[in-house]
Amino acid sequence: MSWSEQWYPVAYEVDLDPTRPTAFTLLDQDLVLWCDRHGDSWQAFADVCPHRLVPLSEGRINGRGELECPYHGWSFDGMGACTTIPQQREPAEALPQRSCAKRFETRLAQGLLFVFAGPPEHADAVPLPLVPEVEAPGWVVQDIFRDLPMDALTLLENVLDVSHVPFTHHRTVGRRQNASPVEAELTSFGPEGFTAFWQEGPRRGALGSQHTTFVAPALMWHDLEAKGFARFLTVVYATPMRRGECRLFARFPFRFASPLPGLLLRLRPQWLQHLANHTILEDDQVFLHWQERALAERGGSASFARSCFLPTAADVYVRALHDWVNRYGGEPFPGQELPPRLGRDALMDRYQAHTLHCRVCSRALKRLRRIRPLLLAGCVAAAVAVGVLPSLVAQLAAGVGLLLLFGLWRQCGIWQQGLLRGDGHPPRNRPDPTDKRC
Repeated sequence: MSWSEQWYPVAYEVDLDPTRPTAFTLLDQDLVLWCDRHGDSWQAFADVCPHRLVPLSEGRINGRGELECPYHGWSFDGMGACTTIPQQREPAEALPQRSCAKRFETRLAQGLLFVFAGPPEHADAVPLPLVPEVEAPGWVVQDIFRDLPMDALTLLENVLDVSHVPFTHHRTVGRRQNASPVEAELTSFGPEGFTAFWQEGPRRGALGSQHTTFVAPALMWHDLEAKGFARFLTVVYATPMRRGECRLFARFPFRFASPLPGLLLRLRPQWLQHLANHTILEDDQVFLHWQERALAERGGSASFARSCFLPTAADVYVRALHDWVNRYGGEPFPGQELPPRLGRDALMDRYQAHTLHCRVCSRALKRLRRIRPLLLAGCVAAAVAVGVLPSLVAQLAAGVGLLLLFGLWRQCGIWQQGLLRGDGHPPRNRPDPTDKRC
């Protein structure tokens, strides 16, 4: 199996701006994504102009609806053909092949823009990696993406591993007291991926049995059904960008037995959901970034079984992933070294990794930046009113207003900071009064 002969999601369609080009890197290939309004379709080109090799993503979509290079104005239609060279005295009837932009095949499906990383003529032979429940009637789907400072395989290893949840994600989506042996077993294994089954399931069986699917090379999901409440999936795409960097697309489809939980999920602002998702992702981001360097120093996947001590059935998922890498897939960036290790502050960035590229979060950040000065002005006005109003009742009313405005100003500041970066303090490490002290 070749990593390049595959479809990968590169963006949720709602986060793409059809009026301007967007840069993205897929498997070390710099791409420009743009909307061809003539064909009413999204296109992906190599992000390099054939003229003087500048990035086309720095250009614009011109009045003719074509992608225009920022350097000398060369223009390209949806098929990559150069239609205009302004420096030519007389327009040529047919410009040479060397003037064309390199084009990649694209598809829109289930709200995602997919790009085929290999030659366009091979794309039709490879099916899109889709999850049927995402578009099935009666399902509610929550989505998030984030650029992560780790390889796609490191991310997949982590999300396949169910036994870390009670400890790493204690106080977010797990509880230490729910930890139990994970007696999971593989139910299929081959070049296309593998499946696994855990009879008891998480939370000591409270959520029912868990089915796990890995669709090679970059998609996995866990499938759970809590009887009488909901069936829900945890879906993760790990799109390899560069060595040591991938884009996570996480999807959480729910089908509830009652309509009320789905209604409540829809009422919650999506950017607040994203803030909660960031906290969960940062539970393990720091040590995963460091862990993959420790494994690389010991030989990577090829020496995984020798480097790590795996005495229980809980490791069946990660063992299967590395077996698949060694037998069929290989690594996405063979022979490349990881970049230098990042410090904690850099690992907590949310703005460049998500907010800048997310439609709802970037909009929320702009609104919070506008609202906070108004709230602060309101606090000042309320404080003045407390001092000058003649009656006690009016002073009390102004004081209550001051407290409310100050509380809202402070909360908006917390949200604003949360859209920019994490605090680096995972909830699991907060003092627990039930822990025994020496």
